[in-house]
Amino acid sequence: MEYTALVREAFAARENAYAPYSGFLVGAALLAENGKVYRGCNVENAAFSPGSCAERTALYAAVAEGVRRFRAIAVVGAKQDAESFAFCFPCGVCRQALSEFCPPSFEVVVAKSETDFQVYRLDALLPYGFGGDSLK
Repeated sequence: MEYTALVREAFAARENAYAPYSGFLVGAALLAENGKVYRGCNVENAAFSPGSCAERTALYAAVAEGVRRFRAIAVVGAKQDAESFAFCFPCGVCRQALSEFCPPSFEVVVAKSETDFQVYRLDALLPYGFGGDSLK
């Protein structure tokens, strides 16, 4: 799948975001190794900490279906009524969650539009991540 299509999926996922407190809507599209795309959106909660980011929503949906290997994720986000987008990077918690299932070379695509995006490796976004080897 080309990244333009993956970014399009992230924009579609953003349409379902629930963000009544921040008004910042985020969508994510996670591409599994088998070619299936898992969408996620942010879901806020009045107590804040029970909320979930779009990236983890997509990841956990895939894991719940038994999928454990992934190729890339696209992330888009902006205020609800924004006329333009800025690059929206995964938060630290999402980077850590992705590192549990994705190799250091896993690609994170951040986009302003379907054709204006940048690609980063996970290890560049989470240097010195805490993984299973850290527990040995």
